[in-house]
Amino acid sequence: MNFYFAPMEGLTGYIYRNAHNTFFNSKINKYFAPFIQANQSESFKARELNDLLPEHNEGISVVPQILTNRAKDFIHTSKKLKALGYKEINLNLGCPSKTVVTKNRGSGFLEKTKELDEFLEEIFTSFISEISIKTRIGIENEEEFYELLDIYNKYPIKELIIHPRLQQDFYQNKPNLTIFEYALNNSTNPVCYNGDICKVKDYCDLQQRFHNLDTIMIGRGLLANPALVHEITANNRLDKNVLKQFHDKIYFDYQEILSGDRNVLFKMKELWFYMITIFTDNEKYTKKIKKSQKLSDYEDAVSRLFQEQELKNEWVSKD
Repeated sequence: MNFYFAPMEGLTGYIYRNAHNTFFNSKINKYFAPFIQANQSESFKARELNDLLPEHNEGISVVPQILTNRAKDFIHTSKKLKALGYKEINLNLGCPSKTVVTKNRGSGFLEKTKELDEFLEEIFTSFISEISIKTRIGIENEEEFYELLDIYNKYPIKELIIHPRLQQDFYQNKPNLTIFEYALNNSTNPVCYNGDICKVKDYCDLQQRFHNLDTIMIGRGLLANPALVHEITANNRLDKNVLKQFHDKIYFDYQEILSGDRNVLFKMKELWFYMITIFTDNEKYTKKIKKSQKLSDYEDAVSRLFQEQELKNEWVSKD
């Protein structure tokens, strides 16, 4: 099985990727970078460039992701990414955010099937780099996916990464495994599954149903439990001491590149939205972390959490 780390905007940038690679990455085949918005600029924004610079991703297999509905912008940005050494680029057709969808980008592009087909024809004809696609199954109705797959099958997609939810689902409801099964059996391109792999049981259930599935992408499950792939592949469960070291690396590295307590705290609070769920009796610590206005307050809250609480049984290390 191949394992990919899903792109999560604001969370899985190079600071996080390097920390995860250091402590947990024995089995992650690819990290997908949070999307960049394609345009005709001759240079990347400083934030985008820092995230994708090869020297910031040494020893990590990273795939940049592009968000756009304009073929010329995709091609132009692909050339800039190729100059940085990237051989694969991922097209974001999955983001369900309303601010993205209303501009017919991300999963909003799925509604414009004629324009999408023309877009794909142009970018695949240019063939700047290998192109994978991360997609949802439609906007409002699962029946939309049959036409979408017919379109995808016309092109040599390196990998079709399917999150089998509709745009309007956001992250609610259950992934539509019936539609995913249709894709797995009828796609002319390699297929990867993405969606709701949060525990080992989720992975085992998926593998039991889809014996021919060989690639999965995990996002929120890995943010909550960064050792999830270790647990899946070798039953090596999360160790609280290692988790603390992992946290500390991210925390100190953010202090190196961000100015002011507020910016550092914003990043760390985003991460704790996921990680706090694996601790016992976490409610009061959640509140303390959220209310922290100074780094000293934050450090005290996190220190107490690690000292006073344990990982929940389903995540605790057997060692």
